[in-house]
Amino acid sequence: MVTDDGPVTADDSSATPESGPVTADDGSVPSESGPVADAAEAETDRQGSAVIRSRNLVKEYESGGEVLRALKGIDLTVRSGEFVAIVGPSGSGKSTLLNQLGLLDTPTEGTVTVEGTAVSDLSVAERTQLRKRTVGFVFQNFYLIPTLSAVENVKVPRLLERDRRTTHRRATELLERVGLGDRLDHLPNQLSGGQKQRVAVARSLVNDPDLLLADEPTGNLDRDTGSQVLGEFGRITDEGVAVVAVTHDEQVTEFADRTIELVDGNLR
Repeated sequence: MVTDDGPVTADDSSATPESGPVTADDGSVPSESGPVADAAEAETDRQGSAVIRSRNLVKEYESGGEVLRALKGIDLTVRSGEFVAIVGPSGSGKSTLLNQLGLLDTPTEGTVTVEGTAVSDLSVAERTQLRKRTVGFVFQNFYLIPTLSAVENVKVPRLLERDRRTTHRRATELLERVGLGDRLDHLPNQLSGGQKQRVAVARSLVNDPDLLLADEPTGNLDRDTGSQVLGEFGRITDEGVAVVAVTHDEQVTEFADRTIELVDGNLR
């Protein structure tokens, strides 16, 4: 599968939440488990179908003969049509969590469930296909291919599809939707930062995903341009797509339905 995230590869090799706690088992904050978690999930399902859910998610890495626990029992549910911002200091585990939610990595312990399917039960090929169908990615540095036009960049995730006409029509419609209908044939160096990010947003939607993951989506944009991109995220959620954005930008939290904080591998 082709994703927008150059350096990240798959291993096939707003305010405190208003409804239901989103917590981690860090010893000081009760974790969602057992009856409490079941009640929270039931409430979530009443409010909207869960696109992705993690339970007791742990991710460990070996480094210098030691084991580093990057995620420490994360319980998180994201509903369809919801915009969730994840904030926290550098090194807190935000990118690790994003990789788990994007099915780019597998947990050491715990489960990640996408629309009722447990990711750990899938083969590498099955996980790749599930990611292709359900997840879109937007990144701070855009990762547009400099020799391709805007419309060609949007088509990249569907390069292996046989129906090229449908792919071209879908890419064109998405660029028109984000206000770039007059920039279809422009190369990335002919676009502003905000226009590049809107191309990246269009690309993330070309496979009609249920979940869009954004890593610092406004990091390279001024406030006005960032507001335009975040407004597009709002329109995406109105259509039922869930958006999860990892960010240091307070502006993102202003647009999010809820904001959760990740500190030292724990959600708070």
